[in-house]
Amino acid sequence: MSKTVTYIDIHGHVNFPNFDADREAVIQNAERDGVAMITVGTDMNTSTSAVQLATLHENIWATVGVHPTDSKEPVDFEALERLAGHPKVVAIGECGLDYFHSKIEEISGQKDIFEKHIVLAQKVGKPLMLHVRNGKTAGSTSEIGNAYQDALKILKEYPNVKANFHFFAGTLADLKDIIARGYSVSFTGVITFTSDYDELVRSAPLSQIMSETDCPFVPPAPYRGKRNEPVYVIETIKSIARIRNEAEGIVAEKLLDNAKKFFKL
Repeated sequence: MSKTVTYIDIHGHVNFPNFDADREAVIQNAERDGVAMITVGTDMNTSTSAVQLATLHENIWATVGVHPTDSKEPVDFEALERLAGHPKVVAIGECGLDYFHSKIEEISGQKDIFEKHIVLAQKVGKPLMLHVRNGKTAGSTSEIGNAYQDALKILKEYPNVKANFHFFAGTLADLKDIIARGYSVSFTGVITFTSDYDELVRSAPLSQIMSETDCPFVPPAPYRGKRNEPVYVIETIKSIARIRNEAEGIVAEKLLDNAKKFFKL
């Protein structure tokens, strides 16, 4: 990692077609402001493109995996394992459980694919980038169940695998269970324009928080309505510091250090 890095976006999708027209400019904008990034795969194609992008830039890394809503088709785990061995791949995912976009009969298949990702992460010695989402009301469960608790139940069988719950939007009880197990959570720009997550941001130990954009989605204030991009993670970090009533510089330094340790950057 370059010494010029001050911030990190640990979960974005600069590999997505949304950035085809100006990808390099977006990356240069981030580099100019000291923002490193992890580019996340959601299927075989985007995992491959994430790795390709990471090889071209010092301060970009990649994750490889299959998003739970993309796991209806067979997953080639042999090909995924080959990608996972690349030195710039720092995590497996995003993978997990999505109860928001899924039918109850699809969940058993999601759980099976999720567990295979965990086995792969254990095999290659890399952490998990988790996508876990509950039902259609924020912080609630659907008739399918609680995705966070179901994920924790599966993870319990693999105690040596580290995991980050990206775009955390569970309950305070879910957060406490995640933190107690030694996992981390990351927050997006949503926290810049709603107070719904304030208690979660304040309650999580700073040592178990990371920062992300999930770009091109959910741009923070003051960029709502625009395409999100990695440099906007700075707004999320500012909000984490404000909500916690802590110094922005100290928070930024700690979140960067958390990412360095978690992903072995």
